[in-house]
Amino acid sequence: MINNRLLTFKIAFLCCCAFTPVFSSETLEEAAENQWNVMDPKGVMKTISIDTTETTWSNLSVSKDGETLVFDMLGDIYTMPISGGEANPLVQGFDWNMQPAYSPNGQSIAFISDRDGASNLWIMDANGDNPRQISNEETALIHTPSWSPDGNFVAVTKGFMSSRSIPAGEIWMYHRSGGDGVMVTKRAFGPHTQKNMTDPAFSPDGKYLYYTDDVTPGRIWQYGKNSTTELFNIMRHDLESGESISYIGGAGGAIVATPSPDGEYMAYLKREDTKTVLYLKNLKSGIDRRLSTEMERDHQETFGSEGNFAYFDWTPDGQHIIYWTAGKFHKLHVESLDVTVIPMHVKTEKQVQQAVRFPVDVAPEAFDVKMIRWASMSPTGDSVVYQALGKLYRRDVKSGRVKRLTRQNDHDEFYPSFSRDGKSVVYSTWSDTDLGAVKVVSINGGKGATITTEPGIYVEPKFSPTKDKLVFRRVTGGYLLSPEWSMEPGIYIANIKTKEMEKILERGFNAHFGADEDRLYYTSYVPDSKYTELELRSVSLDGGDERQLLKGDKVTEFQLSPDGKWVAYTHQNNAFVAPVLHTGTQQDLGAETGGLPVAQVSARAGEYLSWSADSSRLSWSHAATVFERELNEAFSFLDGSPEELPEPVTEGIDLGFSQIADKPDSIIALVGGQIVTMRNADETQEVISNGVVLVEHNRIVAVGSVDDVVIPSEATRVDVTGKTLIPGLIDGHAHGSQANEEIIPQQNWKNLSSLAFGVTTIHDPSNDSSEIFAASEMQRNGQILGPRIFSTGTIVYGANSPTAHARIDSYDDAFFHLQRLKDMGAVSVKSYNQPRREQRQQVLKAARDLELMVVPEGGGKLYQNMSMISDGHTTLEHSLNIATGYNDLTQYWSQTDMAYNPTLVVAYGGLEGEKYWYDRTNVWENPRLMRYAPRYIVEPRSIRRATAPDDHYNHIKVASYAKTLRDAGVRVLIGAHGQREGLAAHWEMWMLNQGGFTPWEALRSGSYDPAIALGMDTDLGSIEVGKLADIVITDGDVLNDIRRSELISHTMINGRLYDVSDMSEMVSGKSTVEPLFFDRLEINAMPAATAKSVAQKAKRHHWVH
Repeated sequence: MINNRLLTFKIAFLCCCAFTPVFSSETLEEAAENQWNVMDPKGVMKTISIDTTETTWSNLSVSKDGETLVFDMLGDIYTMPISGGEANPLVQGFDWNMQPAYSPNGQSIAFISDRDGASNLWIMDANGDNPRQISNEETALIHTPSWSPDGNFVAVTKGFMSSRSIPAGEIWMYHRSGGDGVMVTKRAFGPHTQKNMTDPAFSPDGKYLYYTDDVTPGRIWQYGKNSTTELFNIMRHDLESGESISYIGGAGGAIVATPSPDGEYMAYLKREDTKTVLYLKNLKSGIDRRLSTEMERDHQETFGSEGNFAYFDWTPDGQHIIYWTAGKFHKLHVESLDVTVIPMHVKTEKQVQQAVRFPVDVAPEAFDVKMIRWASMSPTGDSVVYQALGKLYRRDVKSGRVKRLTRQNDHDEFYPSFSRDGKSVVYSTWSDTDLGAVKVVSINGGKGATITTEPGIYVEPKFSPTKDKLVFRRVTGGYLLSPEWSMEPGIYIANIKTKEMEKILERGFNAHFGADEDRLYYTSYVPDSKYTELELRSVSLDGGDERQLLKGDKVTEFQLSPDGKWVAYTHQNNAFVAPVLHTGTQQDLGAETGGLPVAQVSARAGEYLSWSADSSRLSWSHAATVFERELNEAFSFLDGSPEELPEPVTEGIDLGFSQIADKPDSIIALVGGQIVTMRNADETQEVISNGVVLVEHNRIVAVGSVDDVVIPSEATRVDVTGKTLIPGLIDGHAHGSQANEEIIPQQNWKNLSSLAFGVTTIHDPSNDSSEIFAASEMQRNGQILGPRIFSTGTIVYGANSPTAHARIDSYDDAFFHLQRLKDMGAVSVKSYNQPRREQRQQVLKAARDLELMVVPEGGGKLYQNMSMISDGHTTLEHSLNIATGYNDLTQYWSQTDMAYNPTLVVAYGGLEGEKYWYDRTNVWENPRLMRYAPRYIVEPRSIRRATAPDDHYNHIKVASYAKTLRDAGVRVLIGAHGQREGLAAHWEMWMLNQGGFTPWEALRSGSYDPAIALGMDTDLGSIEVGKLADIVITDGDVLNDIRRSELISHTMINGRLYDVSDMSEMVSGKSTVEPLFFDRLEINAMPAATAKSVAQKAKRHHWVH
């Protein structure tokens, strides 16, 4: 038996090489110490017990003699007699082992294991001895082993991630002795494809290799595919000629080719209506027979990267097929179609790691302002200018004195940039009513002089070397900001003296001057990179003579020095500097340039790059700190450099400050309503009739019946007779823009709509870090009206995206990425499909050390998701990609503290929940939604809608298993995914109700459970003394009809009470909402550039499902 006694392959390799003189004993010890062991993830471990006669999604294989079955369950591999009985553990451990397959001679078993850190191919003896690693992939994902008939080779799926974390498959073959493997089939659309090939199987004569191929058009993997059409084909690859042909397909697709031992028949699966059906095809006549219509739902509508089904097998005599479905193993007689259940029992123990969860201080009296933006040192080095809470500030470097840069409060200020003499600052402004401008102000302060000749949305203004000109970018509105003056987006140059401005480029961003006035430098995406790589270009001032200068994989910002001799750039979130070499060809930049010297100058992340006037010093900032480095401390060949260069900069000037949080001075008594308190909701269902909630400032000070609560004379009474009070809703998986190109609107209709539907707290597990953390601080400060905003910021992404990819090769890498997010304001991080399990574990270890929670991307990869339960993630985000789980999985999950956020509106595996509500209700007629959401955004998605029977909507099955999990003790959260602002939070609760949750239980998933799961239960989640006054007042008895949850009359957040019909504040204050831009103007559509930008942003942050 293989147990945790195994050392990892890499440590063993290092030990074997100990005699080599290249390695000192200290080097070997250090390497061994730094080597991550998946089976020892450095957390607090817990032993759990499993006693089950059911398994979830078990792959199986039948031995050569037909007497033994080998199968996987919860990351372990077992054998048992084919007649059934007690299962024997063959492979057990904290590593994840799966998809066992007997060799043709029955002496070996191929399987997949992540014990070396990633999912790789292993082979062991049939009794579990002598395990050896065959493949050594570090980023590609290996799955679905299948033996060649001669037993010399194993075919596998090799999954590659491109700009999305959905692995695109190729079929590879590995010799049983190991090696690098050989590619058999190649991805159809090259490195940027997202389409899968999987399910390899050899013909018994060894002539052909069958596999399953995604045959839908294009290179992009799409959600919500129609499984009644042809999604996959079984392909036949001729191993002599190399030709692949479509072999079996048609409506419902065809997957998992499983040839009979004599090669005359093919068992395979396809969809019929909602059912996955097992078919048998006569390979001579082509005639099909339907063997079983009771198969588990396949993965055709999900990623399928781990295989499209739990693999089944023939008995050696060809008379029976053994398969798993409905939690059991089955033996089907091919001729008679008789089916018998093979009994199975597993009693075992497993190790799980304690879930990461830390308390969040939801509403302190004062909060630290961390999201300082555009902080830059002046070219003369004597001051720093930056933005915080919507305004610009100047800090004197010597004295530390801070003051507002401008004397105005009519608009917000963005994008400050110094002139090269350090005497002036250019910046852009925004007002929801007056729009924006580009202004210039003296470093000594003032009101600012307007340079632009017409209002608009302006970003990224920069001075020319002589201060005679400005360059800036103009963008379009129509989504969060007004679309007025949005007809001509692009890069502009303005003449400061003549006050004239001219558009010179249609595309590009971050435009700036170099050494001279006659050329402009800007950033754009490398053509054909599918938005995965950026480049620096230059043009003359008329937009002509374009040149491609630099490019860089994972580079997100370029900034030329004033003398044009150096380029600063941000690569993988750190700041680098390299000399500029003009050769007439484009140069590559990265952590190393190969032919040129390069220096990493930052150690704690670096962005907002700026230079000193003489190009001798670079400054940058991250969160609330600004840093700088002299170039002669980065390059030893420069004059004045020290004998030993210092390490990258870790210390800088802290610009952060403490700000008093907003809260009202009022005392309010909500009198006469039914109160669903959610107090101690794990143990009781407390409902107070004819009750009182007494709120002082922003906290609840009394809750009880009208007979028990003494209302002070100074309190203002609000009669809520006939209404039901519930805790403010917590959307545990919210998405959506908080800004347009970093410009935060003073009134965000998405936030207003959420509040109007009673969503008082959002947790957004993927957003633009600087935008959402800045918006969060402004909400705390009372500058913008909306729910409480918590976020992971930008995802810790495993795929290829310049702004989101986080390369993790060690614990130190993971710590770096999590520290930079915490610096900006994150309370959690989104671990998003890092390909290696050791990477995910390193993120968890860093999170424990930094006291952050980890909410991983789930949904697409079942086995990976189950290993996340073992590893101790805070939640699982998105639904499992299976129709249901069984008793083994339920026992396993329920003995951990990992919560489940199935995001039913985008549930994997069938039609998602959002489409159900478009199908069954007239969303565009919802008065509250249409009060706060633009018609031209809601109507196109909701009026003309597809329809389908209930059993095609996957969310009902997902909600049903979520009910099973919640009854077993797993916390279940609502997560509206930003699909329909505020309203979708109610859809989430309604869909839980469809799956068997009572109305009270559904409300608990919208309040109590997310508060506990996200560490906010000291302040949120229930209506009880000491908690924050986040309360939703609904019309009628929502406990008898959950569909009444959306009928809200008032929302109280932080003690402030709002009439949701117009979001006017009552009793606690007198604030009102100004007309939104789409109410003020007659707008019928977003400008094309805005629509494109919104779509790209949604894809970048994975808001689109």
